[in-house]
Amino acid sequence: MKQALSQARYGIAAVVAVVALFVIGALAAPNLTFRVYYAVSFIVLAAIGLAIIFGIMGVINLAHGEFILVGAYATTLSVTKLGVPLPAGMLVGALVTALFGLVVERVIISGYVPNWIGQQTVGRDLIKPFYDRLADSMVATFGLSLIMVQGARIVFGNSINQIGVPFGSTAGYPDYRIALVGITAGVLAVVYLLFTRTDFGTRVRATMQDEQTAMALGINTERTYMLTFAIGSGLAGFTGALFAPLLSMQPTLGSQFLVEAFVAVVVGGASVVVGTSLSGLMLGPIDALFSDEFGEFAGRIALLVAAMLALRFLPGGITGVVDRLRDRMEGGS
Repeated sequence: MKQALSQARYGIAAVVAVVALFVIGALAAPNLTFRVYYAVSFIVLAAIGLAIIFGIMGVINLAHGEFILVGAYATTLSVTKLGVPLPAGMLVGALVTALFGLVVERVIISGYVPNWIGQQTVGRDLIKPFYDRLADSMVATFGLSLIMVQGARIVFGNSINQIGVPFGSTAGYPDYRIALVGITAGVLAVVYLLFTRTDFGTRVRATMQDEQTAMALGINTERTYMLTFAIGSGLAGFTGALFAPLLSMQPTLGSQFLVEAFVAVVVGGASVVVGTSLSGLMLGPIDALFSDEFGEFAGRIALLVAAMLALRFLPGGITGVVDRLRDRMEGGS
């Protein structure tokens, strides 16, 4: 209880500080503030699904950008071809990607489907699950990403019609990009509540800490992994849905998110919500300032340099630093 109250206190203080900085910046230098906070939102949304899958399952999903592609395409096609309203189209994009992730997990990551076929035909499993097999999961998902990009190009061509950007502008900056800041905060809040305040979150944390003990306590770890991968995939699809009005709909659009996503996960550390949000708050200004001053390529180089420095001086990421500071403060209180 004491730890939960402490986490809540620090979380509320952080939210108040971020909102205060946004308000002050919006009054003093609105255009720069909006660009910085948009960069933070971009990084957090790009990384949140990847962070869940990697942090909980130990799977490095190099097809993460293509999962974002699925969400963006599903949203765009549902709006332009079926006439679905944009908010409903975004939900369609997230659900389609979650279902696609579920299929990928059953067929490739866990090997449930090929193993079931193997048991029925030759009496043994054919595939070992990719959980906590970093190199193997990288190779498998990299191959999947290549297939998905070429498949999208074959089926839909080199581009599809784009959705118009909703809303107007404030201080010469699109209101939709400003709205993404609030949506990002809402996504983080939902993810936090899901993994810390629900029975499912308790099962996930137990499985992550000690899978064998969790199984002995009656937790279906295989189902937990399956749902976790679907949730991470759905969040990737929701990211694609949110950015669909801002992107050119091409089969390679997922590559625009991959560097930011992996850098945020490396810098953030083990905690999905704390690590991802704090790494976004640290990396967003770096990306925005360097991109604005020297171009998008320079912004990505700056992010990679930040990741290398984090690996060198913060092996546990920002999460490790936060945990040590919290332990010291609670130990001294």
